Amino acid sequence: MGPLNGVKIVELQGIGPGPFCGMMLADMGAELIRIDRSVSVGAPANPTDVLARGRKSIAVDLKNPEGVETVLQLVEQADALIEGFRPGVTERLGIGPDIALARNPRLVYGRMTGWGQSGSMAHVAGHDINYISLSGALHAIGNKGGKPVPPLNLVGDFGGGGMLLAFGIAAALFETSKSGQGQVIDAAMTDGSALLMNAVFGIMNTGRWAEERGTNLLDGGAHFYGTYETADGKHVSVGSIEPQFYALLLEKTGLDQEADLPKQMSRDDWPALQQKLTAVFSSKTRDEWDEIMLGTDICYAPVLNFEEAIAHPHNQARATFVENDGVKQAAPGPRFSRTEPELPGLAVAPGEHTDTILRDLGLSDDAIATLRANGAVA
Repeated sequence: MGPLNGVKIVELQGIGPGPFCGMMLADMGAELIRIDRSVSVGAPANPTDVLARGRKSIAVDLKNPEGVETVLQLVEQADALIEGFRPGVTERLGIGPDIALARNPRLVYGRMTGWGQSGSMAHVAGHDINYISLSGALHAIGNKGGKPVPPLNLVGDFGGGGMLLAFGIAAALFETSKSGQGQVIDAAMTDGSALLMNAVFGIMNTGRWAEERGTNLLDGGAHFYGTYETADGKHVSVGSIEPQFYALLLEKTGLDQEADLPKQMSRDDWPALQQKLTAVFSSKTRDEWDEIMLGTDICYAPVLNFEEAIAHPHNQARATFVENDGVKQAAPGPRFSRTEPELPGLAVAPGEHTDTILRDLGLSDDAIATLRANGAVA
């Protein structure tokens, strides 16, 4: 099931954005064959590794020529490949784009890195926080007068990285269906996190975005777009940007009774108005504010932790979260009217499907035994 049903993708085992990309593609029905390291055989499956759901696994020694040849045979039958090594590593292993595309000219070769395949930083180590620093994204996130706050690793690893590559692979597969030719995708988290900032860059171009973080419309500077603590130590969020929604916010909080209340977009008055709302929201519990505001057009929602989010009626009605053999996780998305994807299976052990995958390649039991004896697969 799923819109990518029938698509076969080879994934070179990695961490972070690469597996997230693979998860998204597997969620959409693609067959994901993960190339695990042969030395990993014996390690148990980790069902809590949600990013690894929906895979088959073959364990290969990529330093063994016969192991490399096995991967290339898989590539010959694949529609796409995902790799997340530093630039030049797959070339040195003998499975770089030139060799892979020579074996399969229709192959979409997806490369996931932090800095990209080129540029002065291309060969330097880094993590999400570094990539979104270089793109300008991290500078914009944090409180006024405070230091930048990492937004988990959502912006670099997953949004600007794995999701960008998944989109690139889907787009390239569509193009290949018309041209019959494969190509290489260079997905970089610096590029992707910069792309995610384009709306903010657009505002910057008008001169309406201050460089100081925590002073702007969408970064917590505006009193009508932010979070507030309630009497029970929990939090709520408001996003009453439009005038009609802002009027409702003032009505439900009682601030509309103040005759000399400053205008909504008077930036100089935002800190004072924020103090007023802070005092108002601290006067009631989160549940009490839910009774007053939830379901109105204020643009309001309680700030929920993971367990609360799973239990919320709206999320339950949409089956936003699912449980697979006791492992709680977000369901595949987006939704499709005709090719609705099924929830992929849990993460498997390294090498769990080695024999099955090799038989699907057309290898005999004797040939598989020889590969095992030579240490090419495990």
